[in-house]
Amino acid sequence: MAELSPTAGESNYSQDIQVDEKLVPKKGLSLCSTRYGIALIIHVCNFIAAAQSTVINITMVAMVNTTDHQFQFNGSTEQLPGGPNNAPDSLPAEAPTYDWSPQIQGIIFASAAYGMTLTMALSGYLAGRVGTKRVVGVSLFASSLLIIFSPLAAELGLISLIATRMVQGLVQGSIFGGQNALWERWGPPHERSRLCTIALSGGIGCVYCPFWFILIYDDPVSHPWINVTEKEYIISSLAQQIHVSSQKQPLPIKAMLKSLPLWSICVCSFGHQWLVAILITYTPTYISSVFSVSIRDNGLLSALPFIIAWVIGILGGYLADFLLTKNVRLVTVRKIATFLGNFPSSALLVALPYLPPSYITTMTFLTLSCGLSPLCQSGIYINALDLAPRYSSFLMGTTRGLANIAALLAPTVSGFLLNQDSEFGWRNVFLLLFAINLSGLIFYLICGDAVVQDWAKGRKLTRL
Repeated sequence: MAELSPTAGESNYSQDIQVDEKLVPKKGLSLCSTRYGIALIIHVCNFIAAAQSTVINITMVAMVNTTDHQFQFNGSTEQLPGGPNNAPDSLPAEAPTYDWSPQIQGIIFASAAYGMTLTMALSGYLAGRVGTKRVVGVSLFASSLLIIFSPLAAELGLISLIATRMVQGLVQGSIFGGQNALWERWGPPHERSRLCTIALSGGIGCVYCPFWFILIYDDPVSHPWINVTEKEYIISSLAQQIHVSSQKQPLPIKAMLKSLPLWSICVCSFGHQWLVAILITYTPTYISSVFSVSIRDNGLLSALPFIIAWVIGILGGYLADFLLTKNVRLVTVRKIATFLGNFPSSALLVALPYLPPSYITTMTFLTLSCGLSPLCQSGIYINALDLAPRYSSFLMGTTRGLANIAALLAPTVSGFLLNQDSEFGWRNVFLLLFAINLSGLIFYLICGDAVVQDWAKGRKLTRL
């Protein structure tokens, strides 16, 4: 394979894809294929992990002593259509409640993110070395055991619950960070957006683990049941990248630290994760503060925005790949997806406290905000694979790990703001979110790129 020129730029990247396309068997594009099956299996894995991580966000509404810590929202007491008959039933006498302030709740919400931040980068690197199958499978089983013991941890005390969630965050960081290595070997360039969005859009974890170890393989070559035509299609489309990644070279850490496009991914991902953390963590609490609803109705209302997000996230991946087939520049596709997943979502949230609270307005804004945010999966979250295919598993884990710092800061800071000002706390939370999100987005739109970087090309580096 000829070495890439240092001045080749984006044109060479496009030529590489064109060369691969000439080698690709046309029958390899079927949706009923092993690679889409792999994406679906990872999707179920992420669904289980996300459910384990966020279940406390809805149960917190029932766990805390709401008579002592009642949020206010412009004095609203509006109820759902149907009147007081839909009001919450009293909890069973044996159900424990805890005297946790909004600030303490924020620390509990953030505790899992502390552990997750530490293992995302390491798990991405480890999966590239020993394989995603082992790293993610073992981590999912450990996370499933920890979630089973979470109620007991809460009974033992606040410190015990926080410690359990931190350990759970450690293993869940390995789930989300370790899976990125798969797409180096399973994702043809023009299908990566849809495959990644299918995978990322989302006691059963223990049951699911055996299926993971049986059905998941780290590359097409080792998969025993893959169709021969599909195997040839994937290998030929990734021929150059597989050749490059097979050469073991030390990580160019110094060059990575100097890469402005890489930093733009990290900064923008941080802003987007702040948005996602607020949506996931505080949607049930916000709905509870606006409407008088039972925990059952709160769960249904809180789930609605994320169901829409699941659909839009998958469709966004297909749209991104469609634009690439129409010769739209790769960097343009990544920036469009990133903009649509950031600005409208944060703008809708910041406008919400200034509008008269109503059932239709609140749920419409929350649904649109949450629904559009997954479009970033076809933007910043896959962008590291464009900049450095050779080091993508490490970089995607690292950028996710740095961005996940927002997941531990956002609930902590928001809990403090809500605790300080019960009347205008939500307004302050959403204004801060908008400022952080917009700053990261502007930085990425200016400095973001999608060209293979010089330090990631097939050449020997003289020093780190």
